[in-house]
Amino acid sequence: MCSVLKVSRSSYYRWFSGGPSNRSIENSLFTDLIKEVFELSIQTYGSPRIAEQLKRKGYKISKRKVAKLMLVNGWRSKLKKRFKVTTDSNHRYPVCSNYLNRNFTPKSLNEVWVSDITYIRTAAGWLYLTTIIDLYDRQVIGWSLSTRMYTNQTIIPA
Repeated sequence: MCSVLKVSRSSYYRWFSGGPSNRSIENSLFTDLIKEVFELSIQTYGSPRIAEQLKRKGYKISKRKVAKLMLVNGWRSKLKKRFKVTTDSNHRYPVCSNYLNRNFTPKSLNEVWVSDITYIRTAAGWLYLTTIIDLYDRQVIGWSLSTRMYTNQTIIPA
């Protein structure tokens, strides 16, 4: 077999009886430590944070080494999505007058109606619930559920 692989017999037996290398032992130790920190962070820490945590515990390891071991094991941190800004108050469109002036206690039914849009996250994507409420008895007058926040889909005919 050694002649086919073009390796001397002494090299083969040295390799065979040598056991695991220091680097593979170190990698195995660091892999266990990285997995522990990764799981404790609920899989949100990436290589820089994990390396920092291990340095605080007294281990000498670089971000690059942590990244390499995470890549080999298929561990990727879960990224938090950025908050999407949906309101732009800095515009040139006309603004309605404040008729209520924070007086939310009308004297009779159907005197004051208010509307609101609620964002609902689902597995399939966002849904938009538009409701109209009578402020006198706080009853829902009407509602509409849509998949897009277009004007024609969020308006409820009164």
